[in-house]
Formats: sequence, C-alpha cells, structure tokens
Amino acid sequence: MDMTREYQNGAFIPGSDALPALWATKAAAFRDSLGDRARLDLSYGPAPRNHFDLFLPESTPKGLMIFIHGGYWLETDKSLWSHLAAGAIARGWACVMPGYTLAPEARISQITTEVDAAITAACALVEGPVVVTGHSAGGHLAARMGNPDRSATLKSRLTRIVPISPLADLEPLAQTDMQPNLRLDLSEIAQESPARHALTTQAHIWVGGSERPAFLWQARTLSENWKCPWTVDPGTHHYNVIDGLEYPNSPLTQTCLNGL
Repeated sequence: MDMTREYQNGAFIPGSDALPALWATKAAAFRDSLGDRARLDLSYGPAPRNHFDLFLPESTPKGLMIFIHGGYWLETDKSLWSHLAAGAIARGWACVMPGYTLAPEARISQITTEVDAAITAACALVEGPVVVTGHSAGGHLAARMGNPDRSATLKSRLTRIVPISPLADLEPLAQTDMQPNLRLDLSEIAQESPARHALTTQAHIWVGGSERPAFLWQARTLSENWKCPWTVDPGTHHYNVIDGLEYPNSPLTQTCLNGL
C-alpha cells in the first residue's frame, strides 16, 4: 500500500488549491471584526512561533476553547484559522489559537510540549473550563493533551477534548514521503501516538464522512482505544469538516461546548 497516497488530501478534493486564500481572507476579516477583542501574538515561549491569538467574547468568558491548526506538523499557521473561533465567541467563550514550531525544525514531541505550554499560558488569562479541539495534525495535538503525561495545569483545567480528523497512531506516517522531515522513530511513535495511551478527560472524536479511508481508520482507532464516542459527519471532506466551528449551533460546536 502506498502510504503517501493514503494520507494525501488535496489531490482528492476538487478546488482545494483555492482554499488557503479563502481561509486567509475569512480569518483576516474575522480578526478585524473583533477589534480589541482580538489579542494577537501573545508570547508563551522563546521560539519565533511560540505565540497564540486570543479572541474574546463581549462579556466575561464562560470558559476557554483551544483550536490547534493542522498541516501535518509541517505547514500552515494560526493566522489562517481565526474565523473558526466565531462559533465559540458567539456562545460567550474565549478562544485561543496557538502557533508552534514546525517540523523539521522541531520533532513532534517538541511540538506537543509547546502546545501544552501555550495552553498553560492561556489558562492564566481566562478562567473556567478548558476545551481543546484541533484538526488533522492539530487533532493529534489535541488528543495528546488528553494523555496522562501532560502538565499539572492542563490536567487540572481540561474538561473535554474534541479531536477533528486526528492522526492518532503515527506509525503509518513513517511510511510516507513526509518521513524525512518528521523523522519518526519507534520511540517517538510510541510516545506521540495518543491512541496508545490512556485518556484522562472527556472526549469525542469527529471526522468527515468523505475523508480518505486512512483518516476514518485513525478516528475509529482513537475512539475504540479510548472507548469514547465518535461522529462521522456526513458529506464532509478533510478541509470542510471544520467549518461548523464558525457557527454557534452547529453539531460540531455543540459537541465541543454543550453542557459546560
């Protein structure tokens, strides 16, 4: 089996080349609409990408939702996804979007540690329950926040995680053409595969019904190993499965925030 092909997304989604420009436009417009309620590039560490954006509702936040961007740990950045905070903001939640050092400059284990540090720093700014979600590689990082080896602050505040189209077992990624940059070895695969570790909080896995089979397998594996629910979102592919986060009453936003 050609694992590189199994984990390609854009090649199977017509018009995908135009999406980054659309995301950038929507994200910038959303930031502009918030004015001083968009607090950008707050530092949480020494590396150039160790910053997060904090988006605030009009009143005291009910809690904090974290959205972690994807890109196979190799590309994209937080600035493309600001508009995905809209649903949480409309429900009275603050939303943080962390940046992190990309591979190959950082290994995945370092990226995991950076995201933990970003959430810990954000927790000092916003009180209440913490919900962590993220997409693709960001879904992997969201899932890792629910494993037992996380910081004390994160474990004490984390209420729910909703990994979206997560990469839950990293072994297949070592067989793709990304491996020279990811540099996965057996030790890191074992350490950084969230499906191989216990779950310490509430979780719900989300994945698009029209995704590549590999992503459906990853989502189901995580759900089965953690014994938590999973939702296959009908008709959505890898790039639009996250669009529901823009809307306060979408099934995805409800899964993240209802009951908290």
